[in-house]
Amino acid sequence: MIKLLSFLLFSSSLMVFAQPNTEVYLMDITSNDERISLQNFKNISQNPGYDSQPSFAFNYLLYAGSNDGQTEIKGYELREGVTVRFNKPTLGGEFSPQLIPNDSQFAAVRLDTTGLQRLYYYSTAGDSKLILPDAPVAYFSFYNKEIVLASILSDDELDLVLYNLTTNSADTIIENSGRSIHNIPNKEAMSYTVVNEEGNYDVFQLDMKTKESFFICQLPIGIQDHTWLDSNRLLIGSTNKLYVYDTFEGSEWKEIVDLSSYPITDITRLAVDESGKKLALVAMPVE
Repeated sequence: MIKLLSFLLFSSSLMVFAQPNTEVYLMDITSNDERISLQNFKNISQNPGYDSQPSFAFNYLLYAGSNDGQTEIKGYELREGVTVRFNKPTLGGEFSPQLIPNDSQFAAVRLDTTGLQRLYYYSTAGDSKLILPDAPVAYFSFYNKEIVLASILSDDELDLVLYNLTTNSADTIIENSGRSIHNIPNKEAMSYTVVNEEGNYDVFQLDMKTKESFFICQLPIGIQDHTWLDSNRLLIGSTNKLYVYDTFEGSEWKEIVDLSSYPITDITRLAVDESGKKLALVAMPVE
């Protein structure tokens, strides 16, 4: 999987065409310790090609979306229900757009037609500026304006590196990391994934004060992505169902929502907004 991922990320001429025909779905979410309820299920991308990597920013749901054979930064305006493109046209494709905490800018990975892959700042006007000139960033998440945790392309795998943009320091946390990196709500901590000996993914917590990592749980077989409902509960999708892992209980993944009544399958990436009231997920549409 890691070798295939590296090949796709480096091969700009193949990347867009190799991606699945996924869509981004948005819904309202209500959750408590016992159950999750979802309302107002909507396909907000409705676009042929690859639409994925959602994250909430400002009053938008940002995502990477296909546009005339290229992947751009798109934003779905939550109040008006309209989609706009944020980045100015480039020779490459933009991926994984995310708001930088306590900032008016967001960041995204740009994969140029030359194969150069770097992390950029983007303003709401669409202007861009290179962040890490020498780092081939594949996936990332900002802890704050100065610190970013990123999976970096390294030979045939990914290395997880913690960057401090103020001191220009870089510390490798672990090798063979995954693509799912997140801030943990209401904690001074981040989560990341690592490929284990069985070829599946483990979730770890990185304490941002001590820089020590702690094992949280293993993701089910075939699952790469997770997000957080709150400071204690992880959320994943598998086929057309959602599962929760409660770190207080620390026992097993529990099915919490069945979405089989909706025309989707193969749920992958998920995002929950800061209020915990909106959920975005990526899935394959079922015709």
